[in-house]
Amino acid sequence: MKTYGYVRVSSTDQNEDRQIVEMEKLKIPKSQLFIDKLSGKDFNRPEYLKLMEILKSGDIVYIQSIDRLGRNYDEIQNQWRILTKERGIDIAVIDMPILDTKQDKDLMRTFIADVVLQLLSFVAQNERESIRKRQAQGIAVAKSKGVRFGRPIKKPPENFAEITQKWEQGSLSFQDMLTQTGLKQATFYRRLRELRIKQMK
Repeated sequence: MKTYGYVRVSSTDQNEDRQIVEMEKLKIPKSQLFIDKLSGKDFNRPEYLKLMEILKSGDIVYIQSIDRLGRNYDEIQNQWRILTKERGIDIAVIDMPILDTKQDKDLMRTFIADVVLQLLSFVAQNERESIRKRQAQGIAVAKSKGVRFGRPIKKPPENFAEITQKWEQGSLSFQDMLTQTGLKQATFYRRLRELRIKQMK
C-alpha cells in the first residue's frame, strides 16, 4: 500500500502552497505528490493521468477538497466510482473527513458519504459555471467600454510609406526595412496591404 497526494490549481498564476503544506503534514513524499495547473473541467490532465497509471489496489490518494479533484459533477462521480469501486483505491478528502473511503463504514456512513459527495460535486461544478459566467460578463462590459483583448496591434512608424518606398526602389534591403519599421515579416505585409488599400481610396 502506498500513499499519494494530488494537488490541482486552475492556472499557473495560482498558488498551490496550501495544498502542498497539507500533504507534507501527512508525510507524503514529493515523489508521490502529483501537481496539475489546469482547469477542473475534465480529467485529461498530465499529472493526474500519470498518477492513475501507477495506482494499485489498496493505495490511498489524498486531496485537499473535492473541487481539487475536479469541477464536473458527472466526471467526479464517475472517477470516484472507478477508483474506489472498480480499482480498489481509497480516496481521502482532507477538508471533509466523511469522504475517506479507507475508514470502516456501516450502511448509514456510506449513505451519508455518498450524499455528501454528490452535494460537493454539484457545488464544485456550480462554482465553475459561476466563475465562467462572471468572466463572460466582465469581458462583455470591458468590450462595451472599448477595451481590446488579445495581443496589442503593432502600428507602423509614421514614415512607414517612405521606408517601404525605399525598399521597393531597391535602396533598402528587406531586413533593414524590417529593422527600421520595427515590424515582423507577417505584420509588415499586413501593414503594407493596409497602406495600399488606403492609397487606393
